[in-house]
Amino acid sequence: MTVKIEHVGLWVKDLEGMRRFYESYFQVESSALYHNPKTGFSSYFLTFEGEARLELCHRPDVQAEQEISLGFAHLALSLGSKEAVDDKAEQLVAAGFSLINGPRTTGDGYYEAVVLDPEGNQLELTI
Repeated sequence: MTVKIEHVGLWVKDLEGMRRFYESYFQVESSALYHNPKTGFSSYFLTFEGEARLELCHRPDVQAEQEISLGFAHLALSLGSKEAVDDKAEQLVAAGFSLINGPRTTGDGYYEAVVLDPEGNQLELTI
């Protein structure tokens, strides 16, 4: 048996805005919109190079209870080089997104920059 993560789901407030963000800055391929009229649930599957997928999920009755909660901590995106990390961090900051940390080499040896997506989720940009 081979086990791999097939996708990660992320609840979002602005489904279309978040889809545009990931398409614009991370060159993902988006699925067609899925919508279940019975439950109000809608989602997009975003496919990164190498088959990893992120499902952006929205349902009008799902709200963030707290700013920080247990669960999703960050999404780490491998960009291939220090230069790519630096360039992407610079691009996102210039576009008005918050840089939380870095670019830097962490104590456990990762080279990373941490930025916030439009809804405040942490994106760890790494090699």
